[in-house]
Amino acid sequence: MTLILSVLYILLASLCAVTSAASDYHERLVLQPLPSSSLLASFNFRSNASIESFEKQHFRYFPRSLGQILQHAHTKELHLRFTTGRWDAESWGTRPWNGSKEGGTGVEIWAWIDAPSDDEAFAKWITLTQSLSGLFCASLNFIDSTRTTRPVVSFEPAGDHAPSSQLHLLHGTLPGEVVCTENLTPFLKLLPCKGKVGISSLFDGHKLFDASWQSMSIDVRPVCPKGENGCLVEIEQTIDMVLDIDRAKRPRGNPIPRPVPSDQLACDPSKPYNSGDTCYPLEKTSEKGWSLTEVFGRSLKGACPLTEDHGEGAETICLNVPHEREVYVTAGAFETKKPDGFSRCYTLLSTNPFDLTLPEQELQTKVPLEEPVLHAERTIIGHGQERGGMRVILTNPSNTDAVNFIYFETLPWFMRPYLHTLQATIAGHDGIQRQVPVSQIIKDIFYRPAVDRERGTQLELILSVPAASTVTLIYDFEKAVLRYTEYPPDANRGFNVAPAVIRLLDNSNASSSPIYIRTTSLLLPLPTPDFSMPYNVIILTSTVMALAFGSIFNLLVRRFVPADQVAAFTAHTLKARIVGKIVGIKDKLRGKAVKVE
Repeated sequence: MTLILSVLYILLASLCAVTSAASDYHERLVLQPLPSSSLLASFNFRSNASIESFEKQHFRYFPRSLGQILQHAHTKELHLRFTTGRWDAESWGTRPWNGSKEGGTGVEIWAWIDAPSDDEAFAKWITLTQSLSGLFCASLNFIDSTRTTRPVVSFEPAGDHAPSSQLHLLHGTLPGEVVCTENLTPFLKLLPCKGKVGISSLFDGHKLFDASWQSMSIDVRPVCPKGENGCLVEIEQTIDMVLDIDRAKRPRGNPIPRPVPSDQLACDPSKPYNSGDTCYPLEKTSEKGWSLTEVFGRSLKGACPLTEDHGEGAETICLNVPHEREVYVTAGAFETKKPDGFSRCYTLLSTNPFDLTLPEQELQTKVPLEEPVLHAERTIIGHGQERGGMRVILTNPSNTDAVNFIYFETLPWFMRPYLHTLQATIAGHDGIQRQVPVSQIIKDIFYRPAVDRERGTQLELILSVPAASTVTLIYDFEKAVLRYTEYPPDANRGFNVAPAVIRLLDNSNASSSPIYIRTTSLLLPLPTPDFSMPYNVIILTSTVMALAFGSIFNLLVRRFVPADQVAAFTAHTLKARIVGKIVGIKDKLRGKAVKVE
């Protein structure tokens, strides 16, 4: 009996060890000061579970609520984005995570669903979006067939899928969705530490949604590590935000900025108009000082106890500043400076509150910002209520290398493009424009036309922009006339058009994650009817019906007599009324007499 118990104990211990090795949790915060008094904060949370425990619904770090939805919808890989604001690439450089964790303005979702046919995949897709809508308090249930596309080359699976799987890629966007605290709270509930301790304890809805740009992402994918038996289901949650340091440091009780007192103004005395009442602001050359408590409104409540304590996963906070800059941290943290000279990381050794302070300091060197590989601008041109045009400006800043990329655009069904009007114009840095054949710029086209009230237009272009050149693409489109019941309450504001997705193709470094760029969303003005007319029609119709009904009812109940009998009829009626009044008075007097007796 003792031998049997020992064997069972060894098997149970080995099973627990395998489960613990296959299920881990890591979190990291990367802070990087940006020009114009901005601060980029990237929060990353990663956990996984084994395929066996995931299929048996034995969840440890993987959130059960999301895992059951994915199993019910047969979703093998999921990517969900909540984004607000605009990334200023000219001032802030390249996007964090090369844009792979960024989504278009509003809500963007794409997933690989295992299904034998397209119809069944779409049914599972509707189940997935409606379930996620309730989980994240978002309007994902409005993603129907008109807002769903099937990209061909713009997205590739990020996970390791079985060759026998029948995967279907579906993509949907809600560019008009407003991201708010209702979406942040379910996001925090998916984390093992629930925002109580660890870097997630810095999240404050007032600070997050007051940022100049912010993006929340959720990625679920299967991973099969090399040299290991079995696969994992990995979930990675990321929040990136760009905070304005001056605005974030203002206390919540005094959110209105106050003017700087005159004696504290830094003026440039070299200006000829400088005087006691005229001041030209002097640009500061020193780096602004800030701390975690000032920027986020609270300190970090120690390290999450579920974080693995080995390797680089133990480095909870990383700061990208020159090594010469002074940084003060609270006790209980171990600092490690990287050999690049511009980054340092901190390992939290206790659960005590942690704060990080950078005083204002003059620096001779600055952290170099990587220049974006491509600049994209997308606008609606033209005038009138019937037709318009789309203009896309693509600029390659490199002087030596051409840029190859995929341009993916989703248009609503009431926006009907004319693909035969597509024109390409190329201009060098000298500004001289010249018309070129479309085939010289566009290598391949994937086009799926729209069907009214059933699906939108899907356009994918494989482009190549030469070095030191700017390519302008222009095509015409027609605006459809909607039914008056299809207009939203704010129809005069315009209709949202989803941002375009650009995926850069780099054959020299195929192992790295792809680079994505998303343009801003657009507002499309459509012919809008006078919505006061239905009310005018209702009022006029009601008036006519009231007059007709009153006249007919009056004719039906009125008593008609000849004109020569009107006098006699009136006299008889008057006499009857007088007699009736007298009888009524007698009855009242008689009743009083009876009561007195």
